[in-house]
Amino acid sequence: MPYDPERHRRRSIRLKGYDYSQAGAYAVTLVSYGRETLFGEIVDGQMALNAAGKVIAATWRWLAVHYPYIILDAWVVMPNHLHGIIILAGDECRGEEAGGTIPPSGRSDVPASSPPYHPSPRPHGTQPGSLSAIIQTHKAESTRRVSRTLGLYGSGNHVWQRNCYERIIRNEREIDAIRAYIANNPIQWALDRENPLLEHP
Repeated sequence: MPYDPERHRRRSIRLKGYDYSQAGAYAVTLVSYGRETLFGEIVDGQMALNAAGKVIAATWRWLAVHYPYIILDAWVVMPNHLHGIIILAGDECRGEEAGGTIPPSGRSDVPASSPPYHPSPRPHGTQPGSLSAIIQTHKAESTRRVSRTLGLYGSGNHVWQRNCYERIIRNEREIDAIRAYIANNPIQWALDRENPLLEHP
């Protein structure tokens, strides 16, 4: 089925009036531009990252260095999207990754920054320290890194859809369920709503 940006656009469940810079756990999903499988493929139920996918994974890990008050919990890079849990914590948690982190494709050797790049400036008009600022920084930085890695230049290079899906995680039951979903996402790729080969109602 051809990509329809209006039909396939994820709807945010952002709560009106909620302060997304306050401490808490958030589940986020970032989808590639046009839902194209830019980051690799599923092989025997495991995610096999290509060059762009490795850059996406490295940039996600880099967030915990660039923003010392966040913890990256479970996350996975899929062929055309990224699922992750971000925990906004205090300054005492500096650049840590929680024990529940699931490296993409089972790999733990993806560097946080390879090669080094200059950090992206904070997006204009976005509250410093908010979830939106974190996600926008990741999108901008990963797009620049992918463009450099693949030798693409110019302002027309698109990696991500404009919006993302986010959810406030309210309790341990919810975070355990989301961790399980992330862990099983590669195995469930054939049924994934983001799989462009599927027909969606």
